[in-house]
Amino acid sequence: MTTATRPTRRQFTPRLTEYIPYTPHPTQQAFLLMGDNVREAIYGGAAGGGKSDALLMAALQYVDVPGYAALLLRRTFADLKLPGALMDRAQLWLGPTKARWQGVDTTWTFPSGATLTFGYLQYETDKFRYQSSEFQFIGFDELTQFTETQYRYLFSRLRRKIGVAVPLRMRSASNPGGIGHDWVKRRFGLGEAGPDNPWQRREALGRYFLPAKLADNPSLDAESYLPSLAELDPTTRQQLLEGDWSARAPGSKFRREWFDVVPEPPVNGLRKVRRWDLAATEAKGGKDPDWTAGALVGLDPDGVWWVLDMKRIRARPHDVERLIKMTADLDGLGVMIRMEQEPGASGVGAIDHYQRQVLVGRDFRGIPSTGAKEVRANPVSSAAEAGNVKIVAGPWNSELLDELEGFPGEGLHDDQVDAISGAFADLAQGTPSVRFLG
Repeated sequence: MTTATRPTRRQFTPRLTEYIPYTPHPTQQAFLLMGDNVREAIYGGAAGGGKSDALLMAALQYVDVPGYAALLLRRTFADLKLPGALMDRAQLWLGPTKARWQGVDTTWTFPSGATLTFGYLQYETDKFRYQSSEFQFIGFDELTQFTETQYRYLFSRLRRKIGVAVPLRMRSASNPGGIGHDWVKRRFGLGEAGPDNPWQRREALGRYFLPAKLADNPSLDAESYLPSLAELDPTTRQQLLEGDWSARAPGSKFRREWFDVVPEPPVNGLRKVRRWDLAATEAKGGKDPDWTAGALVGLDPDGVWWVLDMKRIRARPHDVERLIKMTADLDGLGVMIRMEQEPGASGVGAIDHYQRQVLVGRDFRGIPSTGAKEVRANPVSSAAEAGNVKIVAGPWNSELLDELEGFPGEGLHDDQVDAISGAFADLAQGTPSVRFLG
């Protein structure tokens, strides 16, 4: 970390107020030292690292300043009310002080006029309840339980009036796992190769991660807690005990190391197809719906498969159509376009609409799906294991490899796998020389 962002030895004491009832542990102090020069940071990793206390302390650092407003969020109101959770903890800390609780607004008001509000984002649209609000501190407890769109929207509420001398801070605490695991890992560069250090960061983006483990929290009875963690399955135990962002439940079809990521595809000789899997809806109601995915796959004369590009979107049908048409224009007339056709009249109607209105003049067909997804993925798995699948380097690689490695998995997305499986079948049709087993 540069000297402009890393605390110096003279700055080893964070700003505290009378509303923080005990001295922060060293790792918590490091978290609290990040001020104006670090807008976005996440604390935690392993369970029991004192992350909720660190988040609450960070929110309370400036409650003695008039005009300061802080917001602490959990995914549901029930999460906020759990014994030992943020609201319960704040009651223990602030109940004996001059701060006053307003239950209707779930807000503490301090003698300075500063406020600390507790909120939740159970549904995707709940984020709009804060659209006229103004906060200088926003904290997400268990960030991996939130969607990326919720998190990014709340940045629009991070602002201050001229003359309010407090930093603008977006802070989070979380363990690995949860519906948001992949986007949090991606945003903060967690689990990436490189030397482990206590100030892991994406410095160019101003995002910082401060890892904390059970040993960093001397207030917790670790001896009694460790047997509880030992009861977990190996993946969850690795996530919660070690704070390992790379730990994930493996699927049974693919391994990351089977895929060779290369900088460029062959210039000539590829038969190509763009296969679309229309499985998308808008992200509503706090759910994590499937995506529309479009895989561009090529097959060379030597029987090597090339995953050239991947498009993904969760949007209204009109916006999906726009993406598909734009992608077809970029791919060019030499690329076949195939789309999974859902059963029944609605599937026939959707394909007819694309033929007549969206992809006029293109080599386009609807292909009814047959068999289970796992069975359809077998040719891809066999070719990959034999070293016959190459992936062209791109920003979409990480999400694709995560999905492949987790397939099939309970509750995980498989839209990209479906699109690639379909593309393999499209290209193999009428090509007897294709080798799936190498």
